[in-house]
Amino acid sequence: MKRVFLYMLFAVLSIGYAAAQAEIKFDKTTADLGTFPEEKPVVSCVFTFTNIGNVPLVVHQAVASCGCTVPEYTEEPVLPGKTGTIKVTYDGTGKYPGHFKKSVTIRTNAKTEMIRLFIEGNMTPKGEK
Repeated sequence: MKRVFLYMLFAVLSIGYAAAQAEIKFDKTTADLGTFPEEKPVVSCVFTFTNIGNVPLVVHQAVASCGCTVPEYTEEPVLPGKTGTIKVTYDGTGKYPGHFKKSVTIRTNAKTEMIRLFIEGNMTPKGEK
């Protein structure tokens, strides 16, 4: 009898836990940094996200696909209905001019635990407009 009660309690708690979950929604998942000169190789963009779930959202990690790309993110929990940001900076110093596309992998406690964001742009060679 005790076992049946424990299984029932576990089932009820599991259902309650599944219903309470953070959910993340981004304003965009790809940012176009445009065209910029090799003389000014550092450009940034900001991705804004909203917690559309019903518990606080926590960004655990933001990992760039390359050392030339650095993400900075809201580290404190984002309450339901509130927004946070992920700023991504690309540094093309020492890189070949031309088109690039980089990714940043975001890991959270949201229903969708992993999301990939992309930045792309075109760095023109020195002396070219």
